[in-house]
Amino acid sequence: MDDAPTEDLAANPPGLPIQTSFGDHIGVIALNHYAKRNALSEEVIAAILAALETFKTAHARVIVLRSAQNNKVWSAGHAVDELPVADRDPLPYDDPLEQLLRAVKCFPAPVIAMVHGSVWGGACDLVLACDLVVADETAGFAITPAKIGVPYNIVGILNFMSQLPLSVVKEMFFTAEPIDAIRAHHFGLINRLVPPAELEKATFDLAQTIASRSPAAISAFKEAMRALSAAKPINPDTYEYLHGLRRKVYMGADYREGIAAFLEKRTPKF
Repeated sequence: MDDAPTEDLAANPPGLPIQTSFGDHIGVIALNHYAKRNALSEEVIAAILAALETFKTAHARVIVLRSAQNNKVWSAGHAVDELPVADRDPLPYDDPLEQLLRAVKCFPAPVIAMVHGSVWGGACDLVLACDLVVADETAGFAITPAKIGVPYNIVGILNFMSQLPLSVVKEMFFTAEPIDAIRAHHFGLINRLVPPAELEKATFDLAQTIASRSPAAISAFKEAMRALSAAKPINPDTYEYLHGLRRKVYMGADYREGIAAFLEKRTPKF
């Protein structure tokens, strides 16, 4: 984290699931749980949420969300071993990942995702929840619920549909295969695509530019855009119908087999 702000909010002893720093009005949250490929476990998410609250109190003007190390995987996504085994909604409103997505979207200052490496599953949703994305050529983005039979929730699907062409969303959800950085940039998922050696400088140059502008105006812009982009009416009958489709999946054979296969470290047989 050579180019990151260096004024620590708190000591970062070894072994913490995230690292944080604060300087020049910029807060940095760095995923630091690579033993689990930065999976978004309850522990990691709780630490991120706590850091966001601290940064809010400190009146941070920009947040940078990154990995502490430039490894092949930026984040493996939702911690699958924390999902229910069967017969229960795996992604309810109060799921920790859902809480994190809402916190990022509602944070009063812009959140920039700085991405080196591949982004999987719920972490892909997290990157899309950020306001801006700066990535290098190693980045790839995959939404993977079809690999384990997870019926993704309606809000999550809308998050993808609001930012990417429908044909691309279908490809990502149906195949569970990553799209590379060049395609992601072409479709607007990535704001700035740079070589790996330039990733930190490009990210923090952008953060410093934003931090130099009016924080009150930017906070109002962000909240207006959030509210307007969420203004998609859906009637109760349609909502119940879609939730019923999800219920059939998470109470069915595919979900049970997908979770069992993951825990047993084998390929699922759907």
